[in-house]
Amino acid sequence: MTAQHTDTLPPSQESDEADRKQLEMAKAEGAKYKESLNYMVSEVAHTGGSKRAGDYIVAFAQEEAEGMYVFNEGALEWRDPGEENCHIEVAVLDATDQRFIPGLTIHVTVRATDGGQVASFQAPFLWHPGLYHYGRNIQVPGDGTYDLQIHIEAPTFMRHDWVNGKRFAEPVTVAFENIEIKTGQD
Repeated sequence: MTAQHTDTLPPSQESDEADRKQLEMAKAEGAKYKESLNYMVSEVAHTGGSKRAGDYIVAFAQEEAEGMYVFNEGALEWRDPGEENCHIEVAVLDATDQRFIPGLTIHVTVRATDGGQVASFQAPFLWHPGLYHYGRNIQVPGDGTYDLQIHIEAPTFMRHDWVNGKRFAEPVTVAFENIEIKTGQD
């Protein structure tokens, strides 16, 4: 199923779980996250974009492949990219308050514009000092124009609040077409 933009946002109403101040603070937190996301997409990444999809805002950013710490045998170990030449980042926000949504299972497919699959992967959560996101280093044939498909499974985490908690119940798929990827390693 490919989710389409709807005018209806998930609820954000005072309830026995969330008073007005809590809802306002959640929206303020989301505004700051969105500001960081916009900076990443417009100032840091080579390319990026976002779309509304059901209860979500789905965004991506593309950079050169980069090294990162991995947890290995009880310790952090730095790993430089091997053959990878592209880093795909995915951010998923609540469409109402724009806060980052943790605990998601995200599948990403990169295709050549002629439809041939270039890469397909599950995007794990990545801690970043400026922007929580999901993502991975991958290898693509080289600089060029590609299509990106992001599929988000309906999360299984529990949701507080009888009034506001009925959200994120459907999987969504978002397509970004004709994106310019610049390869390399950072």
